[in-house]
Amino acid sequence: MRSLKLTTAITAAATLLALAPAGASAAGTHQHVKSGRHASAIGSCHIGIVAEPHLVTGGEPVQIFGQLGCPGGATTANQTITVYQRTAGTGGFQVLGTTATGAGGFYAIVAPNVTANSSFYASAIGARSPNRTVRVAPQVTLKGPVETAQLRTGTGRHNRVTFSGTVTPADAGAIVVLQRENATSSEEWHVIQRELVGEGGVYSITHTFAMPGDANIRVVVRAHSRFSVRGISNTLSYNISQTENPRLTINSSTDPIGYGQSTTLTGTLAGGANQPVTLLAHTTGTKFAPVTKATTNGSGEYSFVQTPLQNTSYKVTGGAVNSAVLFEGVKNILTAGVSATTVQSGKTLTFSGTVAPARVGHVVYLERENAFGGGFHVVDVGTLAADSTYSIVQPIFGTGKGVFRVKVPGDPVNQAASSSPFTIEVTPAASGALRPHQQSKLPGEGQV
Repeated sequence: MRSLKLTTAITAAATLLALAPAGASAAGTHQHVKSGRHASAIGSCHIGIVAEPHLVTGGEPVQIFGQLGCPGGATTANQTITVYQRTAGTGGFQVLGTTATGAGGFYAIVAPNVTANSSFYASAIGARSPNRTVRVAPQVTLKGPVETAQLRTGTGRHNRVTFSGTVTPADAGAIVVLQRENATSSEEWHVIQRELVGEGGVYSITHTFAMPGDANIRVVVRAHSRFSVRGISNTLSYNISQTENPRLTINSSTDPIGYGQSTTLTGTLAGGANQPVTLLAHTTGTKFAPVTKATTNGSGEYSFVQTPLQNTSYKVTGGAVNSAVLFEGVKNILTAGVSATTVQSGKTLTFSGTVAPARVGHVVYLERENAFGGGFHVVDVGTLAADSTYSIVQPIFGTGKGVFRVKVPGDPVNQAASSSPFTIEVTPAASGALRPHQQSKLPGEGQV
C-alpha cells in the first residue's frame, strides 16, 4: 500500500447525534443494552459521545466529550456523567472517571496514556451512550549509528550495522520489518530484513549494506495480538559508500552537507606522484560522467572542492585505477514555526515554514515526542507548495504538555532535516467547545 489516509469514522449524522440534544428524537423507554454496541437509555434522555483522536500511538491521551440531552426542558446542566473504558485484553468495562455537565449538557474528560485499543461509553440519569472505539498503534523506537557516520558496503565484520529498539507496550512475537526507502522515488519503502520482537518488547537487527547511496531506514512493526494497527518508527538517514580501494582512496571533509554548502574531496593515488586524476559524479537516475580534473602532488595526493545541490555519488580515476564510490549526502534546509505554544484542547495549531530546495509536493512530517523513552513518531503529513512553503494544521487534544517537531524526510534527492522541538501547553476545553476532526494523514507502510 503506497499511502494510508485515515478519515474520521464519525459521519455527519453521527456528529449531530453525538453533540446535539436528543429531545428531537422519539421519546420512550429502551432496554439497557449491556454490550454497548447500540445507543440505549432508560427514560428519554440521550448521551452523545465522541473520542478524539480515534487513532493514537501508545501513551497518547484521548479526549472524550459529548452532550446530555433531555426533552421537555429538563435540566441537563450539573448532571454527573460517568465514563467507562474497556482496554483490549483486560476484560470488561471499568470506570475511567466522572465529571459534571456544563451549560447545555456538554461534558468532557481526558483518558490519559491510552496504550491499547480501547472502547468508551458514558452514562447518566439512566441513559447510556453508544460505544466509541480508539485504535492504538504501538510506540516503536529505532536506534543505530549516528547519522553522520560513514557506513560502508561489504560483508566484512566492520561493515555490519546493528539497528535496535523497543516496542511499547511490549508485544513479544510481533514481526519487525526493517525497511529502506527506494532509490528512485520518495515514500516508497521495501523490506531489507525481518526479525521478531523479543521478550520485554526489544528487538535487534544486524544488517550488511550491499548497495552504496542514500539510505533512509525505518522499522515497521506489524499488527499483532492486541494491536490492530501497525507501528512505524522514526527514520534514520545514512550515507553508504563502497569499501575503500587502498590503491586510490577518496574521502570527504564533510558528509553530509547542507543544501548550498561545499565539501572538499581528497585522496591518494599510491605511487602516483604528479599524475592526472579525474573526478566523476552521478545523481539519481544518471550515469557517472567526468566533472573536473586535477594533478596529484609529489605524494600522490589530490583535492577537489564540490558544491552538489543534491545527493551525489563520486569516484576518482587515475593511473588506470578506480577509487571506491563515495556517496555525498545533501541535507534539506528547513525552517519551522508554530502559531502558538498554548492551546485549548480540541483547537488547532498551525506548523509552518520553508524547505530548500523547493520541490512541489515533497512530504513534510509533523512529529510528536513519544510518551515513553523519547524519540518521535509521525502524527500528520503535509506537502510543499510551489513557493517552497508548507503549512500543517493539527488539532491538539488532551491536557498538559506535548512536544512536537517538523521533519522533512530524506529521499533519493536530498537527506532529512528536523526542526528544533516545540513544547505545547494544552489547557482544558471550555464546555461545549469540543468538536470532532478529520483524522490526520499518516505515512504508508510500504512493502511489509
